[in-house]
Amino acid sequence: MPTNTLPSVQTKIGSPAERASRMGWLDALRGLAALVVVFEHSLDVLLPEVRRTASPWFDFGRYGVFVFFLVSGYVVPFSLQRRGNVRHFWAGRFFRLYPAWAVSLGLALPLGAAGVTYGLPAALGDRPWASALAHLTMLQDLLGVPNAVNVLWTLSYEMVFYLLITAMFVAGVHRSSARVALGFGVGAAILGVALPSGLLASRWPGGTILAAALLLAGGLAAMLSGRRAARRAGVGLVAALALTLVLFNSRIGAIESLCIIATMFAGTAVRAIQEGRLPRRPAMAMVAVVPVLSIVAGMRTPTSWALYANPNPLGRDWSIAVAAAWLTFLAGLALRHRRMPRFLVWSGLVSYSVYLLHPLVVQVVWYAAGQDTWGLPVPVRAAWGAVLVAGVLVSAALTHRYVERPAQRLGRRLTARRPGAPAAAPQPARP
Repeated sequence: MPTNTLPSVQTKIGSPAERASRMGWLDALRGLAALVVVFEHSLDVLLPEVRRTASPWFDFGRYGVFVFFLVSGYVVPFSLQRRGNVRHFWAGRFFRLYPAWAVSLGLALPLGAAGVTYGLPAALGDRPWASALAHLTMLQDLLGVPNAVNVLWTLSYEMVFYLLITAMFVAGVHRSSARVALGFGVGAAILGVALPSGLLASRWPGGTILAAALLLAGGLAAMLSGRRAARRAGVGLVAALALTLVLFNSRIGAIESLCIIATMFAGTAVRAIQEGRLPRRPAMAMVAVVPVLSIVAGMRTPTSWALYANPNPLGRDWSIAVAAAWLTFLAGLALRHRRMPRFLVWSGLVSYSVYLLHPLVVQVVWYAAGQDTWGLPVPVRAAWGAVLVAGVLVSAALTHRYVERPAQRLGRRLTARRPGAPAAAPQPARP
């Protein structure tokens, strides 16, 4: 994610300038994460020396996306709680995620067809309608469908997280984030090694996609209902769908999938502890265990009976990257009252577009440079690197300015409640 999927932070007190300063450290973290992911995906094109020497010890891509996951966990659930309205929350998510997502897909398809990029995964053409439906749910990486743009896989985990926090909110247990984070962390370290990968997609590919789409639509509709029984049924449907996909149908494996969800809920718990919503000492103890469990899980080898699972552990490069992401997030939290570098803050504002568009820019540069960039002299590769960075930042700035911001304004206008209008969804029960 990673992704710039964060709404603006609002507080009950303080001026707009104060609220912006509070958001600055989060923007800086997002900007840093996005730039590191760009660096990771440029290695195979322009920096093979770094790939050979540093990558076996440090996974730059996983470092970036885990920083994104922590920041999303820190902010997004409180957007739902601040709104107090499930329908408004999901409308906001729609206008936040889908417009830039559509731009990236709209560019990937013709560029791939023209041979300017690496091309689309061949498996997308086997069941085009099913692949399109899976992408529309944003759960494609958990439904056995190759990602049309490789970075879209993280959005599947963002979507699972949104489903789980919505179910917890409607059920009135949204203050259990620390316990939930610990539970997923324990599951990753203990159960993850024995769980299958892609089990449902390998047995019932088309049926899994259709069933997931129907359960997703039905579960969200039920949670928006005015009837308590329907809301409870919706909570059950959504939670069952999210957990089933993460536990049994993950492409990347249950170990990493569970670590991702644990990390996002840990970010939520950090925010709740900071604002006094959770008892400080027990919640801090539970959150502190999550990165330790994740690192341990990353070093474990899946069992021989874990169907379709990668037989190798995630590795030390993955575990080191996750540890570094946690340290980066905590450093940003500790320095949140300091002024952040303006370039990083700006990069954070456009980081969602950076994240979605940079793979296409990298591949266009690869094509323009002759597709054999490893043989180019270092100064020439450096020049192409400058072109790559400029292309990523300019395309992201344009998409943010002319697609993301207008879409968000439209979403706010559509969800603005008229005076006296009834709430779209009931308030959650008091925990």
